[in-house]
Amino acid sequence: MNNLQPTKTIAVTGGKGGVGKTSVAVNIALELTKNGRSVLLLDADLGMANIDIILNLKPELDLSHVVEGRCKLEDVIIEGPRGLQIVPAASGLGRMAELSSIEQAGLIRAFGNLESKYDVLVVDTAAGIASSVTSFTKAAQEIIVVVCDEPASLTDAYGLMKVLNKEHGVKRFQVLTNMVGTPEHGKALFSRLADVADVYLDVCLGYLGSIPMDDTMRSAVKSRTAVTDKYPYSASSLAFQKLAKRLLDLPITADTNGHVEFFIEKALASNNGSSVWERGIR
Repeated sequence: MNNLQPTKTIAVTGGKGGVGKTSVAVNIALELTKNGRSVLLLDADLGMANIDIILNLKPELDLSHVVEGRCKLEDVIIEGPRGLQIVPAASGLGRMAELSSIEQAGLIRAFGNLESKYDVLVVDTAAGIASSVTSFTKAAQEIIVVVCDEPASLTDAYGLMKVLNKEHGVKRFQVLTNMVGTPEHGKALFSRLADVADVYLDVCLGYLGSIPMDDTMRSAVKSRTAVTDKYPYSASSLAFQKLAKRLLDLPITADTNGHVEFFIEKALASNNGSSVWERGIR
Protein backbone atom coordinates (compact mmCIF):
# COMPACT_ATOMS: atom_id res chain seq x y z
CA MET A 1 0.00 0.00 0.00
CA ASN A 2 1.25 3.46 -0.92
CA ASN A 3 0.14 5.97 1.70
CA LEU A 4 1.10 8.86 -0.60
CA GLN A 5 -1.58 7.93 -3.10
CA PRO A 6 -5.26 8.76 -2.59
CA THR A 7 -7.78 5.98 -2.23
CA LYS A 8 -9.36 4.92 -5.51
CA THR A 9 -13.13 4.52 -5.04
CA ILE A 10 -15.05 2.18 -7.31
CA ALA A 11 -18.82 1.74 -7.21
CA VAL A 12 -20.26 -1.44 -8.72
CA THR A 13 -23.89 -0.96 -9.64
CA GLY A 14 -26.63 -2.05 -12.03
CA GLY A 15 -30.13 -1.03 -12.96
CA LYS A 16 -31.71 -4.29 -11.84
CA GLY A 17 -31.04 -7.27 -9.62
CA GLY A 18 -29.87 -10.58 -11.00
CA VAL A 19 -27.08 -9.26 -13.20
CA GLY A 20 -24.35 -10.63 -10.92
CA LYS A 21 -23.39 -7.25 -9.48
CA THR A 22 -22.34 -8.46 -6.03
CA SER A 23 -20.32 -11.37 -7.44
CA VAL A 24 -18.56 -8.88 -9.71
CA ALA A 25 -17.78 -6.56 -6.78
CA VAL A 26 -16.42 -9.41 -4.64
CA ASN A 27 -14.21 -10.86 -7.37
CA ILE A 28 -12.91 -7.44 -8.42
CA ALA A 29 -11.96 -6.71 -4.82
CA LEU A 30 -10.19 -10.05 -4.47
CA GLU A 31 -8.24 -9.62 -7.69
CA LEU A 32 -7.12 -6.16 -6.57
CA THR A 33 -5.77 -7.69 -3.35
CA LYS A 34 -3.88 -10.24 -5.45
CA ASN A 35 -2.29 -7.26 -7.21
CA GLY A 36 -0.86 -6.13 -3.90
CA ARG A 37 -3.48 -3.50 -3.08
CA SER A 38 -5.03 -2.93 0.31
CA VAL A 39 -8.77 -3.15 -0.38
CA LEU A 40 -11.84 -2.31 1.66
CA LEU A 41 -15.10 -3.78 0.32
CA LEU A 42 -18.18 -1.90 1.49
CA ASP A 43 -21.57 -3.57 1.30
CA ALA A 44 -23.69 -0.50 0.54
CA ASP A 45 -26.90 -2.44 0.07
CA LEU A 46 -27.88 -1.05 3.43
CA GLY A 47 -31.09 -2.99 3.84
CA MET A 48 -30.49 -6.25 1.94
CA ALA A 49 -26.82 -7.05 2.36
CA ASN A 50 -25.41 -10.28 0.92
CA ILE A 51 -21.63 -10.07 0.53
CA ASP A 52 -21.30 -12.09 3.73
CA ILE A 53 -23.60 -14.73 2.26
CA ILE A 54 -21.62 -14.99 -0.98
CA LEU A 55 -18.37 -15.49 0.96
CA ASN A 56 -19.89 -17.69 3.68
CA LEU A 57 -18.97 -15.22 6.41
CA LYS A 58 -20.91 -14.83 9.63
CA PRO A 59 -20.41 -11.32 10.99
CA GLU A 60 -21.70 -10.75 14.49
CA LEU A 61 -21.83 -7.00 13.94
CA ASP A 62 -22.67 -4.78 10.96
CA LEU A 63 -23.09 -1.13 10.02
CA SER A 64 -26.41 -0.89 11.85
CA HIS A 65 -24.57 -1.46 15.14
CA VAL A 66 -22.14 1.35 14.28
CA VAL A 67 -25.01 3.72 13.51
CA GLU A 68 -26.68 2.80 16.80
CA GLY A 69 -23.47 3.55 18.67
CA ARG A 70 -23.11 0.00 19.96
CA CYS A 71 -19.62 -0.50 18.55
CA LYS A 72 -16.84 1.10 16.53
CA LEU A 73 -16.34 0.60 12.82
CA GLU A 74 -13.16 -1.34 13.54
CA ASP A 75 -15.28 -3.89 15.41
CA VAL A 76 -17.48 -4.42 12.34
CA ILE A 77 -14.79 -4.93 9.71
CA ILE A 78 -14.19 -8.60 9.01
CA GLU A 79 -11.45 -10.28 7.01
CA GLY A 80 -12.33 -12.24 3.92
CA PRO A 81 -10.18 -14.30 1.56
CA ARG A 82 -6.72 -12.99 0.67
CA GLY A 83 -6.85 -10.47 3.52
CA LEU A 84 -9.71 -8.56 1.92
CA GLN A 85 -11.30 -6.22 4.47
CA ILE A 86 -15.10 -6.14 4.41
CA VAL A 87 -17.65 -3.79 5.94
CA PRO A 88 -20.87 -5.82 6.20
CA ALA A 89 -24.24 -4.09 6.11
CA ALA A 90 -27.50 -5.16 7.70
CA SER A 91 -29.75 -7.65 5.96
CA GLY A 92 -33.49 -7.10 6.10
CA LEU A 93 -33.21 -3.84 8.04
CA GLY A 94 -34.95 -1.27 5.87
CA ARG A 95 -34.28 1.78 8.01
CA MET A 96 -30.55 1.57 7.27
CA ALA A 97 -31.38 2.98 3.85
CA GLU A 98 -32.89 6.13 5.40
CA LEU A 99 -30.44 7.43 7.98
CA SER A 100 -30.98 10.70 9.83
CA SER A 101 -28.45 13.53 9.54
CA ILE A 102 -27.01 12.77 12.95
CA GLU A 103 -26.69 9.08 12.12
CA GLN A 104 -25.01 9.99 8.84
CA ALA A 105 -22.55 12.22 10.67
CA GLY A 106 -21.72 9.41 13.07
CA LEU A 107 -21.09 7.03 10.18
CA ILE A 108 -18.81 9.56 8.49
CA ARG A 109 -16.82 9.99 11.69
CA ALA A 110 -16.58 6.22 12.05
CA PHE A 111 -14.93 5.91 8.64
CA GLY A 112 -12.74 8.93 9.39
CA ASN A 113 -11.42 7.23 12.51
CA LEU A 114 -10.11 4.20 10.64
CA GLU A 115 -6.47 3.77 11.55
CA SER A 116 -5.54 2.23 8.21
CA LYS A 117 -5.78 3.84 4.82
CA TYR A 118 -6.69 1.76 1.82
CA ASP A 119 -5.50 1.79 -1.75
CA VAL A 120 -8.95 0.93 -3.08
CA LEU A 121 -12.50 1.14 -1.76
CA VAL A 122 -14.93 -1.09 -3.67
CA VAL A 123 -18.59 -0.28 -3.04
CA ASP A 124 -21.31 -2.80 -3.83
CA THR A 125 -24.49 -0.76 -4.18
CA ALA A 126 -28.07 -1.95 -4.11
CA ALA A 127 -29.88 -2.43 -7.42
CA GLY A 128 -32.21 0.18 -8.84
CA ILE A 129 -32.31 3.97 -8.61
CA ALA A 130 -33.15 4.54 -4.95
CA SER A 131 -31.52 7.52 -3.25
CA SER A 132 -29.00 5.31 -1.44
CA VAL A 133 -27.87 3.88 -4.79
CA THR A 134 -27.46 7.23 -6.53
CA SER A 135 -25.76 8.75 -3.48
CA PHE A 136 -23.06 6.09 -3.15
CA THR A 137 -22.65 5.79 -6.90
CA LYS A 138 -22.15 9.43 -7.74
CA ALA A 139 -19.62 9.84 -4.91
CA ALA A 140 -17.26 7.28 -6.48
CA GLN A 141 -14.45 8.08 -8.89
CA GLU A 142 -15.28 5.12 -11.10
CA ILE A 143 -18.78 3.78 -11.69
CA ILE A 144 -19.03 0.26 -13.08
CA VAL A 145 -22.46 -0.49 -14.55
CA VAL A 146 -22.98 -4.25 -14.82
CA VAL A 147 -25.33 -5.46 -17.56
CA CYS A 148 -26.30 -8.82 -19.01
CA ASP A 149 -28.20 -9.92 -22.09
CA GLU A 150 -31.69 -9.25 -20.80
CA PRO A 151 -33.94 -6.45 -22.09
CA ALA A 152 -34.71 -5.32 -18.53
CA SER A 153 -31.00 -5.20 -17.68
CA LEU A 154 -30.16 -2.86 -20.55
CA THR A 155 -33.28 -0.74 -20.05
CA ASP A 156 -32.71 -0.36 -16.31
CA ALA A 157 -28.99 0.32 -16.76
CA TYR A 158 -29.87 3.12 -19.15
CA GLY A 159 -32.45 4.41 -16.65
CA LEU A 160 -29.84 4.48 -13.88
CA MET A 161 -27.35 6.36 -16.05
CA LYS A 162 -30.09 8.79 -17.10
CA VAL A 163 -30.93 9.63 -13.49
CA LEU A 164 -27.27 10.03 -12.56
CA ASN A 165 -26.58 12.16 -15.62
CA LYS A 166 -29.67 14.35 -15.73
CA GLU A 167 -30.21 14.83 -12.00
CA HIS A 168 -26.69 14.53 -10.57
CA GLY A 169 -24.37 15.60 -13.39
CA VAL A 170 -22.49 12.30 -13.69
CA LYS A 171 -20.95 12.03 -17.13
CA ARG A 172 -18.57 9.07 -17.02
CA PHE A 173 -19.43 5.41 -16.66
CA GLN A 174 -17.59 2.14 -17.16
CA VAL A 175 -19.71 -0.69 -18.56
CA LEU A 176 -19.06 -4.36 -17.82
CA THR A 177 -21.03 -7.03 -19.63
CA ASN A 178 -21.61 -10.14 -17.55
CA MET A 179 -22.59 -13.73 -18.36
CA VAL A 180 -21.94 -13.41 -22.09
CA GLY A 181 -21.30 -16.17 -24.61
CA THR A 182 -18.32 -14.61 -26.38
CA PRO A 183 -16.29 -11.38 -26.24
CA GLU A 184 -18.10 -10.29 -29.40
CA HIS A 185 -21.41 -10.87 -27.63
CA GLY A 186 -20.27 -8.57 -24.83
CA LYS A 187 -19.16 -5.85 -27.25
CA ALA A 188 -22.50 -6.03 -29.04
CA LEU A 189 -24.37 -5.53 -25.76
CA PHE A 190 -22.20 -2.55 -24.93
CA SER A 191 -22.79 -1.07 -28.38
CA ARG A 192 -26.57 -1.33 -27.96
CA LEU A 193 -26.38 0.57 -24.69
CA ALA A 194 -23.87 3.10 -25.99
CA ASP A 195 -25.88 3.85 -29.14
CA VAL A 196 -28.91 4.91 -27.09
CA ALA A 197 -26.85 6.80 -24.52
CA ASP A 198 -25.01 8.74 -27.24
CA VAL A 199 -28.31 10.05 -28.60
CA TYR A 200 -30.11 10.98 -25.40
CA LEU A 201 -27.49 11.49 -22.68
CA ASP A 202 -24.45 13.68 -22.19
CA VAL A 203 -22.19 10.85 -21.05
CA CYS A 204 -18.95 9.10 -21.90
CA LEU A 205 -19.14 5.32 -21.70
CA GLY A 206 -16.04 3.20 -21.37
CA TYR A 207 -16.06 -0.52 -22.03
CA LEU A 208 -14.22 -2.53 -19.40
CA GLY A 209 -14.80 -5.87 -21.12
CA SER A 210 -16.89 -8.93 -20.40
CA ILE A 211 -17.20 -11.79 -17.95
CA PRO A 212 -18.13 -15.01 -19.78
CA MET A 213 -20.98 -17.36 -19.00
CA ASP A 214 -19.10 -19.93 -16.96
CA ASP A 215 -20.26 -22.99 -15.04
CA THR A 216 -17.46 -22.46 -12.53
CA MET A 217 -19.07 -19.17 -11.53
CA ARG A 218 -22.34 -20.92 -10.70
CA SER A 219 -20.45 -23.61 -8.81
CA ALA A 220 -18.56 -21.00 -6.78
CA VAL A 221 -21.77 -19.15 -5.91
CA LYS A 222 -23.43 -22.37 -4.76
CA SER A 223 -20.44 -23.25 -2.59
CA ARG A 224 -20.37 -19.68 -1.24
CA THR A 225 -16.86 -18.91 -2.39
CA ALA A 226 -15.39 -16.48 -4.90
CA VAL A 227 -14.70 -17.96 -8.33
CA THR A 228 -11.29 -16.28 -8.41
CA ASP A 229 -10.33 -18.30 -5.33
CA LYS A 230 -12.07 -21.59 -6.06
CA TYR A 231 -11.29 -21.74 -9.79
CA PRO A 232 -8.38 -19.33 -10.39
CA TYR A 233 -7.72 -20.59 -13.92
CA SER A 234 -11.31 -20.62 -15.13
CA ALA A 235 -12.46 -18.37 -17.96
CA SER A 236 -14.32 -16.05 -15.60
CA SER A 237 -11.35 -15.78 -13.22
CA LEU A 238 -9.02 -14.89 -16.07
CA ALA A 239 -11.52 -12.23 -17.15
CA PHE A 240 -11.55 -10.77 -13.63
CA GLN A 241 -7.75 -10.68 -13.67
CA LYS A 242 -7.82 -8.55 -16.83
CA LEU A 243 -10.57 -6.38 -15.38
CA ALA A 244 -8.59 -5.64 -12.22
CA LYS A 245 -5.57 -4.56 -14.25
CA ARG A 246 -7.74 -2.26 -16.38
CA LEU A 247 -9.16 -0.65 -13.25
CA LEU A 248 -5.71 -0.10 -11.78
CA ASP A 249 -4.64 1.59 -15.00
CA LEU A 250 -7.48 4.11 -14.83
CA PRO A 251 -6.13 7.42 -13.50
CA ILE A 252 -7.35 8.76 -10.17
CA THR A 253 -9.31 11.95 -10.69
CA ALA A 254 -7.55 15.19 -9.84
CA ASP A 255 -10.07 16.32 -7.21
CA THR A 256 -9.58 13.24 -5.05
CA ASN A 257 -8.62 14.15 -1.51
CA GLY A 258 -7.44 10.71 -0.54
CA HIS A 259 -9.52 9.73 2.47
CA VAL A 260 -12.26 7.12 2.65
CA GLU A 261 -14.33 9.24 5.02
CA PHE A 262 -14.70 11.97 2.41
CA PHE A 263 -16.26 9.47 0.04
CA ILE A 264 -18.72 8.50 2.77
CA GLU A 265 -19.42 12.16 3.55
CA LYS A 266 -20.03 13.00 -0.09
CA ALA A 267 -22.31 10.01 -0.52
CA LEU A 268 -24.45 10.56 2.56
CA ALA A 269 -24.57 14.34 2.40
CA SER A 270 -26.10 14.24 -1.09
CA ASN A 271 -29.42 13.08 0.35
CA ASN A 272 -29.71 16.28 2.39
CA GLY A 273 -28.23 18.77 -0.05
CA SER A 274 -25.21 19.80 2.03
CA SER A 275 -22.40 18.32 4.01
CA VAL A 276 -23.21 17.27 7.54
CA TRP A 277 -19.85 18.75 8.53
CA GLU A 278 -20.83 22.06 6.95
CA ARG A 279 -23.97 22.13 9.08
CA GLY A 280 -21.87 21.84 12.22
CA ILE A 281 -23.12 18.45 13.31
CA ARG A 282 -19.64 17.09 13.80
